[in-house]
Amino acid sequence: MGDGDTWPLAADRDDPPALSVRRLSKRFGDRVAFEDVSFDVGRGEVFGFLGPNGAGKTTTVRALGTLIAPTSGSATVAGWPLEPENGMEIRRRIAVMPESPGLYLRLSVLENLELFADLYELADPRDRIERSLRAMDLTGRARDACGILSKGLRQRVALARALLGEPEVLFLDEPTAGLDPVAAREVHELIVGLRQRGVTIFLTTHRLEEAERLCDRVAILNTTLRSIGRPDELRDRLFARTLTVRTAAPLDAPDRVFGGLQAIEGWREDGRAHYVLAASDPDGAAPGVTRALVAAGADVLSITESRRSLEDVYLELIDGDVEAGPR
Repeated sequence: MGDGDTWPLAADRDDPPALSVRRLSKRFGDRVAFEDVSFDVGRGEVFGFLGPNGAGKTTTVRALGTLIAPTSGSATVAGWPLEPENGMEIRRRIAVMPESPGLYLRLSVLENLELFADLYELADPRDRIERSLRAMDLTGRARDACGILSKGLRQRVALARALLGEPEVLFLDEPTAGLDPVAAREVHELIVGLRQRGVTIFLTTHRLEEAERLCDRVAILNTTLRSIGRPDELRDRLFARTLTVRTAAPLDAPDRVFGGLQAIEGWREDGRAHYVLAASDPDGAAPGVTRALVAAGADVLSITESRRSLEDVYLELIDGDVEAGPR
């Protein structure tokens, strides 16, 4: 990223952002955890924070959650400047759910929530506990000891605990780590439900398909920000758009078929009877490609736009990163 580059921010929305971070850094002695990080997160947005182990994701969450002080830079969290004197006000408006739920396994679901409601000194704790149980569909398990619950159910309890304070911003650090596909899908559905209720969610995850499914925008971090934007924006920014053509048999003269098409910027073979065509407007180019193939007597099996995944974007940014090695 050059000195003149700027990241797209969410500050142009009518409401002030839920999170606004400017040149934030954290060092532990000589070791840089993260450096010169800037972004905005809009209210009600699901914002994905991606990166390899040691990239600084969890440390960023801890700094924004007032658990540790940043070394330099500034931030505003739920409308409050990230300053030591504002720590209490910020903590009243946010919740942090770490990868390990940290529940008391010998206590019941209800007893865990009662304990944390008391620690948070919440007003109307009974009403808030009932709402949290309903939101996480745990009312029928309220009397069960947390120690007998599956890991997926414990994650629900941890989410219920995080919702006790009715947070404006919810930090979720690897919420589906170690969960089976069914339990992970349930957590995904809960996150979607929270977004619909207007909760801003800051999600760190190693599951790229999870981020692509859930997040409005994602940031890719490896000590410094490598890129930020909607998944489709990142794909278009890094990769040329292409059409993939499959025919029943190899074309006798593919250059004569594809070379004269104005909408096609280039082409290559990618296996037997399999062609990849560069096109800035794949939808607009497809009819002409189809007509040219038919005129050439080809039996067309498929013409589709190639879709790069968020994993492709991530690997393109991280694999070539000289800082991606161990720190």
